[in-house]
Amino acid sequence: MATGLSHITFIVSDLERMSLVLTSVLGAREVYSSGEDMFSISQEKFFLVGDVWVAIMKGAPLTERTYNHVAFQISEEDYDDCVRKISELGLDMRPPRPRVEGEGRSIYFHDHDNHLFELHTGTLDERLKRYAQLAAAGK
Repeated sequence: MATGLSHITFIVSDLERMSLVLTSVLGAREVYSSGEDMFSISQEKFFLVGDVWVAIMKGAPLTERTYNHVAFQISEEDYDDCVRKISELGLDMRPPRPRVEGEGRSIYFHDHDNHLFELHTGTLDERLKRYAQLAAAGK
């Protein structure tokens, strides 16, 4: 049985460009770079985003965009700063999806290789409580 999340891997066409996205927008800390060595299937870098291990590996980008995404938690206070950083990197921000009031705000953006990221201010607990309130009110 799984005991938690081990890591998330993104295949990217440019390791340095994706490194900038991870460090600038997510505040990731680079902890490993294979350089020219290949211990796996391609050159790779490892980062920590909070305590989440994020790996990037050199390879072909995704050919299309979907709603499949990874969401990282941010504070409400960091929301505007994240929007600014995403804009400064020229990344494609998507409009937020319709939300139930009280479940937090989200920033959606695609990286250069068509991966969709979400930065979200809410928590699972907050969302479940809000959904329960709405269900009890018959909405």
